[in-house]
Amino acid sequence: MPVTTIAGHEIHVDDEGFMTVYEEWDEELGKALAEAIGVEMTEDSWAPIRFLRSDFQAEGGHTPTLRRVSTVGGFDTKALFTMFPKKPAKKMAYIAGLPKPAGCV
Repeated sequence: MPVTTIAGHEIHVDDEGFMTVYEEWDEELGKALAEAIGVEMTEDSWAPIRFLRSDFQAEGGHTPTLRRVSTVGGFDTKALFTMFPKKPAKKMAYIAGLPKPAGCV
């Protein structure tokens, strides 16, 4: 598994650049990951990221889909598309340091 360095953190990633070790992530790294893909993090945008990370653990290591973030997490889908343009589920997972959600291209 490849290892890369982002914002001074050595992290394990898959072939697409998604993190593979849950414990290597922190919010400082999440901010750097967001900057790398052109997403500006606000307090509102941290809420779904925190939900993804807690739900990932609660669901046995499965990255939540956009539908789950919306229905279970209670986040407005349109707002998610505004905060994480074009591919919100993929971008949120990347920023949250989680594997790409099932079904994402």
